[in-house]
Amino acid sequence: MTVGLGERSYEIYLGQNIFDEIGRFCRDLRTGDKVAVVTNPVVGAFYLKPAKAALSAAGFTVYAIEIPDGEAYKSLETLKSIYDRLIEFGFDRSSLLLALGGGVVGDITGFAAATYLRGIPFVQVPTTLLGQVDSSVGGKTGVNHEKGKNLIGAFYQPGLVLIDTVTLDTLPEREYLSGLAEVVKYGVVLDGAFFAFLSENVDKILVRDKSCLQKAIKRSCEIKASIVNKDEKETGLRAVLNYGHTIGHAVETLTCYTKYTHGEAVAIGMAQAAKYSEAMGFSGRTETESILALLKDLRLPVDLPDFTSSAYIDAILHDKKVRDGSIQFVFNKGVGDFQLTRVDDLYSLLKISGIGG
Repeated sequence: MTVGLGERSYEIYLGQNIFDEIGRFCRDLRTGDKVAVVTNPVVGAFYLKPAKAALSAAGFTVYAIEIPDGEAYKSLETLKSIYDRLIEFGFDRSSLLLALGGGVVGDITGFAAATYLRGIPFVQVPTTLLGQVDSSVGGKTGVNHEKGKNLIGAFYQPGLVLIDTVTLDTLPEREYLSGLAEVVKYGVVLDGAFFAFLSENVDKILVRDKSCLQKAIKRSCEIKASIVNKDEKETGLRAVLNYGHTIGHAVETLTCYTKYTHGEAVAIGMAQAAKYSEAMGFSGRTETESILALLKDLRLPVDLPDFTSSAYIDAILHDKKVRDGSIQFVFNKGVGDFQLTRVDDLYSLLKISGIGG
């Protein structure tokens, strides 16, 4: 698949057992000979050695940068540690960064690439389902701030994305299920037929059926790429991909990024967005029930944690999408379509979720 952005266009390679092709694909980018693989100890234990072997076989001098695992480490402090190593290695503007891991590794590596020497090339090799279907495609990079998620970042496109579905075999169950939330998102707001496919194949999805997964990942990437092609820097249409994320990011912030994975928080946010969409008249009870049922069938949480409406609003108002005290909220129109509407009265929305105070 191609993300078509003119001179910044790049390919998404998807398949099984294509991990050994990393070196060859990276060579096609015509970078320098130095490459730093950024990963965490969990992913590195499985895939750092084969990644280094594939890159070395293609003639690269390979360095490794290990960062701690977890959303709590998607921070400026961790970013600085990456800069320190790149300077130590003598990296220049022709050198290459390779993100080997999930969304945290991909986002922070991309931001390091965007800002080190004002920009060096990087590639995404996502090893989690969430990374494969969402965060590795589209060029959103960044780190979190204690006041909110992804408040510091840049749009910076990778040179390529390589997705080997075999890496999902080693993914812990919770992380796998978490990634399914982003898959469901595409169906709810952009492709009703895809939503139906997911609903009809829950059992296969839960056991990680390779054929079913390949179809789900491919369709997710196709949808994401088509949106990015039309609106790279989220000036309009791309905002639809934030479905479930406004409430989801607030949940992550209020729980200090420790209680829920990103996908779990997004699932909670989508469940609330479905209820809000029904209350606003954009959707019906049947559609709301089908969305909640799919999330539950995929073993994802749907209930908001117990914080006051004031706490939620404070977290939401630090969201990067806030303009003059209001936020553009993504509602689903039935299943398969969306409505973008600015919301000023967040209290009324939260009451629909049963939140008071």
